[in-house]
Amino acid sequence: MVTGDTFIPVSKVWAVFTGGECDEMTRNILLSIRLLRVIVAVLIGVALSVSGLQMQTVFQNPLADPYLLGVSSGAGLGVALFILGAPLLGWAEFPLLQSLGVVGSGWIGAVVILLGVAIISQKVKNILGVLIMGVMIGYVAGAIIQILQYLSSAEQLKMFTLWSMGSLSHITVTQLSIMIPMLFIGLFISIACIKSLNLLLLGENYARSMGMNIKRSRTLIFLSTALLTGTVTAFCGPVGFIGLAVPHVTRLLFNNADHRVLVPGTMLTGLISMLLCDIIAKKFLLPVNCITALLGVPVILWVIAKNLRIIK
Repeated sequence: MVTGDTFIPVSKVWAVFTGGECDEMTRNILLSIRLLRVIVAVLIGVALSVSGLQMQTVFQNPLADPYLLGVSSGAGLGVALFILGAPLLGWAEFPLLQSLGVVGSGWIGAVVILLGVAIISQKVKNILGVLIMGVMIGYVAGAIIQILQYLSSAEQLKMFTLWSMGSLSHITVTQLSIMIPMLFIGLFISIACIKSLNLLLLGENYARSMGMNIKRSRTLIFLSTALLTGTVTAFCGPVGFIGLAVPHVTRLLFNNADHRVLVPGTMLTGLISMLLCDIIAKKFLLPVNCITALLGVPVILWVIAKNLRIIK
């Protein structure tokens, strides 16, 4: 096993996890660094993959992804306001803002967008209207972030750029204790919505004719997606392509459209994919977003080609 620049034999790894004899440094590296990173990678893979599956089903669009509702943009705007905006306004020395940090500001931004999406989904009957509002939120947030970047110093820009590349290595045990409950709530809601997702496969009109409350179901699915995506983005930065590509890989592997199979299958495929991306990123000392993009883009091209009937 490789940890940082150090190769740890499998025998020592086995000794650590079975209570055998092992030096303290190896034990600390495995339990305090590598195990924590593996847990974060598993959580990210499961959360983003399930979010992507839900969005593709709700919007009936194979290219829909978990960032479609603008939750990631909201988290990014929150982080940008903290990293880039606070010094411009003279807020950087305030203790409250210092304690809030990047994670807190990202989470607040995600929650604000979550509330907006919940209100919109209750008021707008047409799912296309919700989609357009999510895209517009993303554009507005992106424009504000660009203004902040233009007015910021090189040091602040570097910090924000590093966050935007996505990272699994900066999560602490305290942050993980907050991250896990939020993700479990989102996953619990997604599992509770499996029946609704199956009905939505045949369209909203069919689902409505079967007695499904469209607004309530849509709101719950959006709530689940916002919790999963917003939490991951706030703590780890925007990790792209996992939520977009993994649901397609899962459908191909399981050859099934039933969400009772797809939801757990997507969780499994997502965590394996994210662990693989993290291993490659760690090996070559690259941001994890670069690896997820390199592995995800071929899947997206395959989906586009299939929909254009270029391939069967």
